[in-house]
Amino acid sequence: MIRVLLFLVFVVAAAIGVAWLADRPGDVAITWLGYRIETSVLVAALVLALVIVAAIFLWSILRGLVRAPSKISSAFSNRRTNRGYRAISRGIVAIGAGDEIAARRFANEARRLMPEEPLALLLSAQTAQLAGDGGDAERTFRSMAERKDTKLLGLHGLFIEAQRRNDEPTARNYAEDAAKSQPGLGWAGEAVLQYRCADGDWVGALKALERNMQNGLISKDVYKRQRAVLLTARALASETADRDTAIGLALHALQLSPGLVPAAALAGRLLGEEGRPRKASRVVSAAWQINPHPDLAAVFANIKPHLSARDRLARIRNLERLQPNHPETAIALARAAIDAQEFDLARKSLAPLLGNPTQRVATLMAEIEEKANHDVGRAREWMARALVAPRDPAWTADGLVSETWLPASPATGRLDAFEWRIPVAELTPRGPLIDYQPGAVTVDNAPAPPAPAAEPESTAAPAETSAVPASAETPAASEPAPEPPAVPAEQPPPPAPEAPAEAQAEQVPIMPATEVPMSETVAPPASFPEAPPDKDAPLSTPETALEAVAVKASGNPEIEPVPGAPAEQVLPVTPSTDEAPVPAEEPPPEAPKKKRRSFFG
Repeated sequence: MIRVLLFLVFVVAAAIGVAWLADRPGDVAITWLGYRIETSVLVAALVLALVIVAAIFLWSILRGLVRAPSKISSAFSNRRTNRGYRAISRGIVAIGAGDEIAARRFANEARRLMPEEPLALLLSAQTAQLAGDGGDAERTFRSMAERKDTKLLGLHGLFIEAQRRNDEPTARNYAEDAAKSQPGLGWAGEAVLQYRCADGDWVGALKALERNMQNGLISKDVYKRQRAVLLTARALASETADRDTAIGLALHALQLSPGLVPAAALAGRLLGEEGRPRKASRVVSAAWQINPHPDLAAVFANIKPHLSARDRLARIRNLERLQPNHPETAIALARAAIDAQEFDLARKSLAPLLGNPTQRVATLMAEIEEKANHDVGRAREWMARALVAPRDPAWTADGLVSETWLPASPATGRLDAFEWRIPVAELTPRGPLIDYQPGAVTVDNAPAPPAPAAEPESTAAPAETSAVPASAETPAASEPAPEPPAVPAEQPPPPAPEAPAEAQAEQVPIMPATEVPMSETVAPPASFPEAPPDKDAPLSTPETALEAVAVKASGNPEIEPVPGAPAEQVLPVTPSTDEAPVPAEEPPPEAPKKKRRSFFG
């Protein structure tokens, strides 16, 4: 709109100027090189305007011809740059989608079109990381670290690659270098702080924390909390060497974080040992009001040396007034009451926690039952409940549980990682691993799987029948079972000799400890003989060898070989509670129908 108004103003001004010249006629005469030109003022003005326009047009043409090569080169360069940026954009999308092949193709194209572009180098490094090629990624990041404009990016990449291959010293060097180059770099400042905490360098960790605070990397509340933790760590380290310094550091830590349990417990214990119980009591009481903890209760109860059990109970009763409804107060009071033989008070203190008792509560109840009532049975019952009761809070950090507080995590070096909370239990424990080796056991003509439990005909084969090789083929169910060799009952069966192929075809395959169902065409016997025969009575015929098996299974301690009979008449069988099926020589014709009716009926 503004341009239109300006154009109209220009047109109006030109019209006014032409009209003004037309109303004031005059002559213009030019004499040059013997020529004389005479014209009006208006025509002279128009000719001058045309000459100016022509001069401008000619100048534009000449300037375009002079600058044409550079413009052509710039156009090709811009086209190449646009293609490179397009390849970078598509490569980043491919990396995000996890398409390794496309990402590598676009990365190579970007490096070819724009070899010095930082984004092209970053795309190549990320493509190598996606492909799992740490060496290529590290080379790319190292080349970036050597350039001034991409040094921090290259150091960050090298730091990540060193962490991936668990090279902590190298990773620490890269983090230190990045922190020196750019103090306000967040990841570098945090990494330096963690590494110094992991090394136990609390003085260096305090310097790193101060640098992070000065550069605005952490908030004021986080700074105060972490500084209090580091001061407590220094106090714990100097506890034996310089107790006064340790007390001063612990009190300073409590000024920054009044609810810090380790600092309060340490300060209270050291002040009590130094003979200042009143100040120690004030320090522990102030921390107990903010954060009740078993360590504070233990320190407060033993603030003075050589206190009796009733004196400790009285001190815990004073501590109860600060947090009367807290579970830790009830547990501390119960513990002191048990030591003072005040079992009714201990039971009354634990009563509100018995709805869902934890392990500590159940253990205290077991101790009460044993010491107060001498009821070992009830004590064992409470101990059994303690085994399955919910866990109590503990110092936990990064999946680790510690009996005492630590300023940093041993796994990661993270400062102030330990928290007083219930450890997270594994919800779905893994079952036993089964090491299955295909081909380790080969069975030819393997029997069908065991029949359902409702089927009365399905029985288990004897467990110890390894005298017969398991590699023999299974004979038809309708054929009579071959007679086994005779071996004395009290001796282990000798290894079977290698038989020819014709004899192996007639042997009975027996799978050790495998339940094999009977075929439908074989009917089980009605029952075993009610009374076993005399063990001294010889077997009359070779056909009675199966009866000897039944006698042995029913409890006869010994079976003698049949006098005058071949050695293949008696088979020793280990006594078993399961009744072993004995196939009949001639199965009844109605057995299969009865079996189907009993199974499906």
